[in-house]
Amino acid sequence: MYMNDRNFIPLNIAILVVSDTRTDADDTSGKTLVDRTAEAGHLVQEKVIVPDDIYQIRAVVSKWIASDNINVIISTGGTGVTGRDGTPEAVSPLLDKVLDGFGETFRWLSYQDIKTSTIQSRALAGVANGTYIFCLPGSSGACRTAWDALIKDQLDYRTRPCNLVQLMPRLMEK
Repeated sequence: MYMNDRNFIPLNIAILVVSDTRTDADDTSGKTLVDRTAEAGHLVQEKVIVPDDIYQIRAVVSKWIASDNINVIISTGGTGVTGRDGTPEAVSPLLDKVLDGFGETFRWLSYQDIKTSTIQSRALAGVANGTYIFCLPGSSGACRTAWDALIKDQLDYRTRPCNLVQLMPRLMEK
């Protein structure tokens, strides 16, 4: 899967925790993503916790996709089916392209662990203004699954046969 003829390219990543109850002191999902992102060699530029409110989520994501300093946004939380879960509704209108395979593959992987409960996940990914966005469920287990099995390799330029990093120079083509 990796070839040694390419060098690792560190990306600038922002982490968004969507929760009505979590704080920095008890946020395990955001911490999981920050730790794994840094361990992989990427640069965590910012981590923010916002309530599960469509407009607050959209405001933070919009700020980050407008920034030249953020390559990737990873959110955790708000992807379920309850009345307060609104991350997909907040992020979807901002996307230029949806990466359908991410949500499909994430649910397939999750099925191995949580069986049919995976149908409750509305995990999604896409591209907005040249920035990759991944919206994950709020559990630290879901964050580990998504990062370890999907995101980590796609954000590594050395991954073959292809990865998302090699496409970055072409994301803004018209």
